[in-house]
Amino acid sequence: MSPRGPDFVQSLERGLAVIRAFDADHRSLTLSEVAAATGVTRAAARRFLLTLAELGYVRNDGRYFSLTARVLELGYAYLSSQSLPEVAEPHLEALVAQVNESSSLSVLDGTDIVYVARVPVSRIMTVAISVGTRFPAYATSMGRVLLAGLSEQALDKLLAEVKLEKLTGRTVTSLDALRAELARVRAQGWALVNQELEEGLRAIAAPVRDQSGAVVAAVNVSTHATRTLESMRRDLLPPLLAATAAIERDLRAGV
Repeated sequence: MSPRGPDFVQSLERGLAVIRAFDADHRSLTLSEVAAATGVTRAAARRFLLTLAELGYVRNDGRYFSLTARVLELGYAYLSSQSLPEVAEPHLEALVAQVNESSSLSVLDGTDIVYVARVPVSRIMTVAISVGTRFPAYATSMGRVLLAGLSEQALDKLLAEVKLEKLTGRTVTSLDALRAELARVRAQGWALVNQELEEGLRAIAAPVRDQSGAVVAAVNVSTHATRTLESMRRDLLPPLLAATAAIERDLRAGV
């Protein structure tokens, strides 16, 4: 390892190491496990974890620590400024040209999705959508894809914070029903939502994964309810999956 410069802040390095100790195989860790993984003392690990918890990046159930969705902000700064929307937009444009329906890209922020790119065809919602628009994740196709990509523990914590409101007559407002739907989404790799956010609106979405396989975003195709669910599965799903696969390839290539 090269020598550190005089301005190097070792405590920052160790704090980041604590965050990196959590991964797909280690979603929840005890204090001792964090200390062992990062090579710091238990006392130091405790200070870092409690500081991160106070800042909202870590939660603790009394024994186990885990990351919160707020950690996504750290990666989102990079994705939004340098990579993801710019990489995705040409593929969204090609998808829209192919299916003649609007398409969007979103990320998860707490219990909401946030639109980070959008290529519209026509306005089919009463609420105008633009980059930065937020909707409750539980009632949207992209939100369900993103929720399905969370670990069970992270999902449990997030759902504990959600108030399931009946936005339309079709909105799922039962936690058990929502969990069952998320399990289905996780198994099939895509989500279809039928008029749960707004009457007359149907949408289908698929995940965008990073190099580690983690779900970092979702892409949807939205359409009027005059298009049948079977038509969405037959005509919209294959181009959608091809578009997300192309986005993932470009992300891996650093385009």
